[in-house]
Amino acid sequence: MSKEKKEPFINPIDIDKVAENPHLLPYAHTVGGAVIKPIDKGKVKGLAVTAMYEQTEMQLDQIREQINLLAEQAKGIKDRVEISESIYAADMGFKPLIGKTYHLYQREDGEFVLSMVGPNDWGKKKQPFDFKATVKLLGDHTWDILEKPEHFEI
Repeated sequence: MSKEKKEPFINPIDIDKVAENPHLLPYAHTVGGAVIKPIDKGKVKGLAVTAMYEQTEMQLDQIREQINLLAEQAKGIKDRVEISESIYAADMGFKPLIGKTYHLYQREDGEFVLSMVGPNDWGKKKQPFDFKATVKLLGDHTWDILEKPEHFEI
């Protein structure tokens, strides 16, 4: 039995061209590896800033819509209070019921009158007062305007 002596292995690749930990390299270390391109940081930041502005502008538009809706609701409540004050100061010969519809007129002397008779219910007889609004008594004892002529301001 003869023992052959093995020669030590000599790597033919230059030691400067071999990585000890190739998985830590920021680029592919083999020809078949995935292509890794460095990112353009300015482009990425620019796209992120554009997306940020677009998103925040959309959210601000939603808030503006909500503000407009709240302003309309506040104006509606203010109008209900003003018409309610006029109606409660008006001459009425009955006790209005919640949920029922009535009609507001104005006499020539400027005083308001609340009536159960609508502007189209007077028949052939000319209505004695100037029609101002058709109103409904709500549960909170404010009045909602259902119909009014264009020229009537509260």
